[in-house]
Amino acid sequence: MGAFHSVHQEDNYEALATRTGFSPEQIRNLHRRFKHLSKNEDKLRREHFTVVSDLELNPIQSQIIEAFFDERNFQDSGRGTVTEISFQQFLIVMSCFLPTDPCLTAEERENVRQRKLRFLFNMYDTDDDGKITVEEYRHVVQVLISQSDNLDKEEAKEIADAAMLEVASLNVVHMAPDEFYEGITFEHFVKIWTGIEIETKMHVRFSHLETPNICK
Repeated sequence: MGAFHSVHQEDNYEALATRTGFSPEQIRNLHRRFKHLSKNEDKLRREHFTVVSDLELNPIQSQIIEAFFDERNFQDSGRGTVTEISFQQFLIVMSCFLPTDPCLTAEERENVRQRKLRFLFNMYDTDDDGKITVEEYRHVVQVLISQSDNLDKEEAKEIADAAMLEVASLNVVHMAPDEFYEGITFEHFVKIWTGIEIETKMHVRFSHLETPNICK
């Protein structure tokens, strides 16, 4: 029975590797991490993330944690949030932070870029209405810059407001004269990131998980 379970799990790891881009070895290591965080349960809940030391000092800790429970990030066209996630869902969200494989074709690299940008967009679009509002964007910017010891809250707010106005001005260029500016759509968000190499900015080093990757 144990041997059968082991073979079945290895087959599952291979399937998850194809879907996520992780190697089977990385998936085995992440599964052990998942079981450790969940206290050997089959599901992870928000409170389990409070022990992740890498997140403790992150100014957008709450947004990152919420991303793991956002159904938009599960690659199944879901909407809304859930209270707990399976290992497969955990792995799919984690794969958003994988460094981009240099062996990918130009089309595959663009698909990875679009997925990373969509993930970031979802983190800003907290009410899931398809737009990043002034309030949503301002909140994230303000949280990030308020960590500076050289700024007080009012200065942080002023910088956040200025950042929002700059983004709005970029988007207005792409709008028709009769359109009303209600917020940043995903299409506008992608244009904002034009020329910025998201592939190198949005990744996690899986130093203890990595296996050699050789292009063939």
